[in-house]
Amino acid sequence: MKDCVFTLLTNRELAPKTFEMVLMGDCSAITAPGQFVNIRIEGFYLRRPISVCDVEGDRLTLIYKVVGKGTEVMAKMTPGQKLDLLTGLGNGYDLTLCGDEPLLIGGGAGVPPMFLLAKELLKIGKQPTVILGFNTKAEIFYEKEFMDLGVKTIVTTVDGSSGTKGFVTDAFVQVKYSYTYCCGPEPMLKAVYNASATSGQYSFEERMGCGFGACMGCTCRTKYGNKRICKDGPVLKKEEIVW
Repeated sequence: MKDCVFTLLTNRELAPKTFEMVLMGDCSAITAPGQFVNIRIEGFYLRRPISVCDVEGDRLTLIYKVVGKGTEVMAKMTPGQKLDLLTGLGNGYDLTLCGDEPLLIGGGAGVPPMFLLAKELLKIGKQPTVILGFNTKAEIFYEKEFMDLGVKTIVTTVDGSSGTKGFVTDAFVQVKYSYTYCCGPEPMLKAVYNASATSGQYSFEERMGCGFGACMGCTCRTKYGNKRICKDGPVLKKEEIVW
């Protein structure tokens, strides 16, 4: 973990209430896809945890959804502002277990960490497929960015306004896969858990106090004892999850 000051380069709206923020600073503590950062926002006691979407050198890309007052403040930030970030938080995804054709599944705000994961899997010679799940066409973001990486990209929308109609699991019949990686709301994770034919890794969302394991506020029960989502997670293996 590192506490670093970043400079905001861009902050743009990708879809209604969904923003992409690009910052410049010391990214050396970010070592695995699936990790997150904790952003200090002036006037708020608790930091805001945001998944890492991409890292290239000293450039950090975050995608966040406006869901409360803290993220409302973030959406109004302008280039040149300085932000205090705790970086390198969480355990991230383990790429050694993926097989040759891993399936990446992101739902809504769970889409961003799949981007860096896809890039890292391509670097080691794997052929990932990604399923991106949204409620409607208007909410879709990063479809082109994934396609530009050269990975097979499938979009699902609950209302059928774009791509496959239904949930992410409705697209499973379209792909052959060796392993699953996913991130999204808990109902989606549970559906993937029940529908997938292989092992996998699941990134959980949880309210956090400190973000690095000190406060014990995000502790959850697993088959192997209690774990802290912020430090021992947010990624858990399928075999240890207790619903």
